[in-house]
Amino acid sequence: MGIGALTAAGCRTNQPAEGPGKATREYYELRAYRLKAGTNHELLDTYLEKAAIPALNRLGAKPVGVFTESEPKDGPAVYVLIPYASLDLMAKVTTSLNADPAIQQAGAEYLQSPKSAPAFERIDSWLLLAFAGMPKLELPAYSLEKKARLFEMRTYDSHSELKALKKVDMFNSGEIETMREVGLAPVFYGQTLVGRDLPHLTYMLSAENQEAHKKHWEGFRKHPVWDKLQKDPQYADTVSHITNRFLTPTSYSQI
Repeated sequence: MGIGALTAAGCRTNQPAEGPGKATREYYELRAYRLKAGTNHELLDTYLEKAAIPALNRLGAKPVGVFTESEPKDGPAVYVLIPYASLDLMAKVTTSLNADPAIQQAGAEYLQSPKSAPAFERIDSWLLLAFAGMPKLELPAYSLEKKARLFEMRTYDSHSELKALKKVDMFNSGEIETMREVGLAPVFYGQTLVGRDLPHLTYMLSAENQEAHKKHWEGFRKHPVWDKLQKDPQYADTVSHITNRFLTPTSYSQI
């Protein structure tokens, strides 16, 4: 099934830039704005919605996803996913975004927050490269229509760089298409190039609700392609630890 085809769980919005199998692979920046326990993130929300995301879109970085975790595993945080067509675009955005007087004005309250009341504790950031098997981010139909939806973000740690690459290969060799087929509606897959806790990969799935998501996972686990892949000796011991997070999009999230 081609990149531009429709699926039962959603639709794919990106066409290959260089013909079948040769689409330019995107880069993703995944940010985690770490918050103090018990504090809200209204200041951060206002900055992202009114200042940062409109500017990112104007610069060519879109769609931008913003999420909170239903049951935080390591403290409260706001997760932001930013797609870039190239590293040059990422460099341009990183160096120019908050230097723009218009952004400084629109996000003044956030950017000028005092030391005694910061808008966040710290920001963690990871740079990811899209998998060859899904070179561009895909939006499910319920995101395009702004319907109720949930996302599961999964991170797979590996004990060696070679095993991490083999796990990427496993996804590209049938796991991605199987997930699409059973309705898991993947949003992105990324090999982490820079960031803490390497080596690992991260990907995101979606559904209209928890019940549907659970059924889609059941279909995946029973699928003959997955059964064959997980029994293939070349993919043994590729994952040492899995972290999954259930994420809820903010009202202004574009994903």
